[in-house]
Amino acid sequence: MSVDVYFLILPNMMVLDIVGPSETLQLAYDHFKIHYISPRQNVCCSTGMMISDLKPLPETLPKNSLLVLPGVNNSQADFDTEEALTALEWIKRWREKVIRQELSIVCICSGALLAARAGLLDGIQCTTHHDILDRLRALAPAALVKENRIFIEDKGVCTCAGIMAGIDLALHLVHRFCSPQEAMRVAREMVVYFPRAGDNAQISPWLRFRHHHHPVIHRAQDIIAVSPEKNWNIEELAALIHVSSRHLSRLFRQHLGISVRKFHEQMRLAIAQQYIQSGMGIEKAALVAGFSSARQLRRAKMRVD
Repeated sequence: MSVDVYFLILPNMMVLDIVGPSETLQLAYDHFKIHYISPRQNVCCSTGMMISDLKPLPETLPKNSLLVLPGVNNSQADFDTEEALTALEWIKRWREKVIRQELSIVCICSGALLAARAGLLDGIQCTTHHDILDRLRALAPAALVKENRIFIEDKGVCTCAGIMAGIDLALHLVHRFCSPQEAMRVAREMVVYFPRAGDNAQISPWLRFRHHHHPVIHRAQDIIAVSPEKNWNIEELAALIHVSSRHLSRLFRQHLGISVRKFHEQMRLAIAQQYIQSGMGIEKAALVAGFSSARQLRRAKMRVD
C-alpha cells in the first residue's frame, strides 16, 4: 500500500526543496503517492517558475501520511505572506495528530521554521540550515535544536539542513517505508551515492559505501546485498563478476577503504539489527543474518564500534 505524501507549496518556495525530495520518492515506484497542495491554485517559486493546478488544502489527511514543508527563498518575509499565514493556521490543526504520530512532518531546510511557528517542534530533536539555527531556537525554545546534522528524525518529525540534504532525507524515507535495498536502488538510479546518513546510521551499510562510480564494485556490492547471509568468499564473488580476486580486493581497498570481508560483515550487522528491532531474539537474528551465533554477532559489532 502506498504512503500519501503532501507537499505544501507556497510563494517563493525553493524549487529544489520540492522537486529533489519528490523526485526521489517518485523513483520508489508505487510506494509513495505524491500530492501538491496550496492555499492558491497557482504559485510562483523561487526561480520564477510557476506551479499550476495545485490542489486546495485538504480537510482531512490519511493516517500515517507525510506532510512536507519545503523551505523558501527568504524565510523572514516569505513565511509572513497571506498564503503562508493561511497555511500556518491549517498546519496547526494537525498538531495532535503529529503528537500521536499518526502524521509525519518532513521539513526541508527553512521549512522547519514553519513547523516551529505551528508548535510542532516542542521536545523534538531537529535541525535546519546553519544560517538560521538561532532563529529556529528563538521560534521553538522547547525544541532540541542540533547543529552539524544532515537530517534528523525524531518522534515522526523529520528535519534537514539544506537543499541537497532534502534528497538525503528522502532516501532515508525510502529506506524506512520501503527497504534498504530500495533506497540503494533509487540512489544508484539518481547517481547520488551520498556517504551521509544524517542522524540514522542504520542506512549506512547500503549507502555509505556507494559514493563511488566503479561498476565492478557496484556489481559485487549488489550480489552481497541480495544475499548477505550467504558465506561469500572473495574467489566466488570475483568469478561471478569476471575479475580476479586480487583485483577485486584491491578495488575495494582503493575506492572504499575497507576489505570485501568487512563490507560483507557490516551488511550482516545491519540485517541482524533490523531483525532485533522488529522483536526477533538476538540468537535467531544472528543466525538469519548469517552469523554462526549471537556471540559472533556481538564480536562483529565490537569491531565496528
